[in-house]
Amino acid sequence: MATTPNIDNKRYQGLIISIALFLSLIGALLAFTFYTSSLLERNTALIDQTNKVANSAQAVIKDLFDLDASYGEDTNSPHIQRVLERLEKNTASITSSIAAIEQGGTITDTEGRSYTLPKIDSDAQANITAANEQWKALEPKIQTYLKDADNIMVPSADALTQAVEQAKTSSLLMNDSLDNLTDDVFNSAESEASTIRLIQAIGVFAIFAYFLIFVFFFVRRLRETDAEALAARRETQEIMETVNTGLFLLDKDLRIGQQHSRALNDIIGADRLAGENFTNVLRGRISDKDLKTTQQFIEQLYNPRVKEKLVDSLNPLHKVMLHNTSGNKGLNDRFLDFKFSRVYDDKNIARILVNVNDVSDAVYLEQRLEKERTENDMQIEMLTTILNVNPKIINEFIANTQTHIEKMNNILKNPGSSQYELEGKLKAIYREMHSLKGEASALKLHSFTKIASDAEDKLHALQNQGQLSGNDFLPLAVHLDDLLSLSNTIATLGERINRSAPPSIKPATAPISDSFAKTSITENHKSNHTISNINADHGQSIDLDDEKDDQLSFYKEFAKDIAARQGKQVQLKSDTLTQADIPDHLVKPIKEISIQLLRNAVVHGIEAPSVRHSTGKDAVGTIDVEVKDSGSDVLLMVQDDGQGIDYDGIRTKLSKEGRFSTEEANQLSQNDLLKQLFSSGFSTKEHADEDGGRGVGLDIIKAKVKEYNGKLNVNSELGQMTRFVITLPKA
Repeated sequence: MATTPNIDNKRYQGLIISIALFLSLIGALLAFTFYTSSLLERNTALIDQTNKVANSAQAVIKDLFDLDASYGEDTNSPHIQRVLERLEKNTASITSSIAAIEQGGTITDTEGRSYTLPKIDSDAQANITAANEQWKALEPKIQTYLKDADNIMVPSADALTQAVEQAKTSSLLMNDSLDNLTDDVFNSAESEASTIRLIQAIGVFAIFAYFLIFVFFFVRRLRETDAEALAARRETQEIMETVNTGLFLLDKDLRIGQQHSRALNDIIGADRLAGENFTNVLRGRISDKDLKTTQQFIEQLYNPRVKEKLVDSLNPLHKVMLHNTSGNKGLNDRFLDFKFSRVYDDKNIARILVNVNDVSDAVYLEQRLEKERTENDMQIEMLTTILNVNPKIINEFIANTQTHIEKMNNILKNPGSSQYELEGKLKAIYREMHSLKGEASALKLHSFTKIASDAEDKLHALQNQGQLSGNDFLPLAVHLDDLLSLSNTIATLGERINRSAPPSIKPATAPISDSFAKTSITENHKSNHTISNINADHGQSIDLDDEKDDQLSFYKEFAKDIAARQGKQVQLKSDTLTQADIPDHLVKPIKEISIQLLRNAVVHGIEAPSVRHSTGKDAVGTIDVEVKDSGSDVLLMVQDDGQGIDYDGIRTKLSKEGRFSTEEANQLSQNDLLKQLFSSGFSTKEHADEDGGRGVGLDIIKAKVKEYNGKLNVNSELGQMTRFVITLPKA
């Protein structure tokens, strides 16, 4: 959306020209008025000057007659001196004034103001010339007299007599010429003044008429514009009242415009929005982080150097949840989708147009579809596991999962009061959850693994929290319910497969070895009469019970999966796992311990291929798993050819985490360091992931060995190998 400045300029172009022309006329009239005022002042000065010349001429003649009558008096008397001074002054004044009038020169009045006299017409010029001729005849004789008038040593009677005689002759002619000059100048000035008044009157009339025409057309245009604006406003209002989306404009100060769609109030859930600050409307209804990000986002929208399409992908209000803060329990939280578009004025960003839609139904549908998709993926994952794994292993996993969950439930039910009890409760739950995750990960049940990992995140946070309370464990119940639900789903799928499969290919619910055994016995009975004489002392006996082979494959796949996630390569070897006769009550603990030791070997023992290559080792690491029956005990040995235990590294990690000071850590023996390695929450791995780094695996091993009154032996050579030997008594 953008404005059209060119159209607006054309619309007001006539108005602008009219105003400019009106102002030009007023300016011209004012300039003419100033000019005429100056001209009138000059004409007035000219009239005053002609009168001054006439008056001065009369004064000169009078003074000459006075001096002639007073001849013989003391020339130094005040009277004579005053008359002589006045005569000299008037004589000079007449000379300069006539010259200024005749030539249009500059004169200065008594107040010191200067005037440039206007040029006079031909008639006036003839009169001033005539007057000047008479003055030129009189003025030299006056100057001759004034030269020695106050000098008693020089006789001046003749000079005075000549001046008086000439004054008698010239005075009448000068007076006539000056009178005519004054009349001519006055008439000329009056004519100019009349012309000026006429021009001014015409100008004022023209301006007034133009003003009336301008007002008429302006008002008519204003009415037309108002009508167009009213029609546009009505159309806009109709659109705003009809459109189902929330539309409003946002300025730089994040204030909502006065005009917005009616639907906006219902979508936002507020009665008054016009003029309100956008952040205030959203405050408390979205997170503070999203609110701050929104402010920064809108600031970038007003930044002309930022491309709109680029910043649009960073919109923090895309399908954002808007919480209900009205107190009306009937209103639910809603998902709103805000879209921001720049509004340009010419090339400048003037406003931000915001379009907001209620997308709650679409989001809920997406969530439902995503949930169904996730459930389908989980069922497919579980179905794949059921179809590809020995049924007995699946049954064992289900049973173990339910056992782990039951144990964790019992632990949670234990109230615990002291910090020691709560910490013990936390460690016990952590061990059970980690064991469950290990078994799920071994079966590639990623749904189980994800839920268990999320639970471990919460447990890890509680471990670092310090002060614990019983309420801190409540959120874990949700994870246990999810795990139990998944376990039941696997069991249900297995049952459905058993019911739907033909009798000849139904998955065995009992151990496969039992089925093979029964088959072998039946067949032997049926064909006894044909094979009684066959010698079976030679050849290789075939073990019909492949359960242990499946167990070995289970461990191999488990190790390879972990290695792939860690960017490593491993091979698992065992000569005794498929041959050992493990008592029933030790099968489960040995399996759990083996899973934890295998994970530990891959994550912490085996190096990356590049590291192994640099140390002269084969890129593929080797892990040996052996089980031995020693008579009264069962021995489990897990050995890797990896980097070994770095005791100095353990000391550094212990001091870094604040468990010991640097001095205390340096004094710890290898046995003490191994005890710390088997403690809950301690790991040499810098960052935790799905496979390790939480410090729980070895703690589980220690707890299982203690539970079955066993022994634990660790041997390691730095850079060469690590070997764990677990001894569990049969009885």
